[in-house]
Amino acid sequence: MFVISNFLNALATLIDFVFSAYMWIIIGRAIISWVNADPYNPIVRFIYEVTEPLLYRIRRTLPVVAGGIDLSPMVLIMAIIFLQSFLVPTLKRMAAGFAG
Repeated sequence: MFVISNFLNALATLIDFVFSAYMWIIIGRAIISWVNADPYNPIVRFIYEVTEPLLYRIRRTLPVVAGGIDLSPMVLIMAIIFLQSFLVPTLKRMAAGFAG
């Protein structure tokens, strides 16, 4: 059963890394929106292409706050933090259960 334990532990670590990286990409997207970066820059295009599908879904359901402030990045970051604090420890606990 140690194989399943190691697999779940590795999966939890990978999911934690992916969530952290995606959170930093969302923060980068917010900063880019403040400085009016070149939309033809490949890095800027990559960041928009990676984040827009989820942010668009949140924007459709979330009302715009006074002044046109977009809160969708904040909502997405909170969802990622929730998943990180729920999913990763759950997988690690399951891995510990298989280990012994």
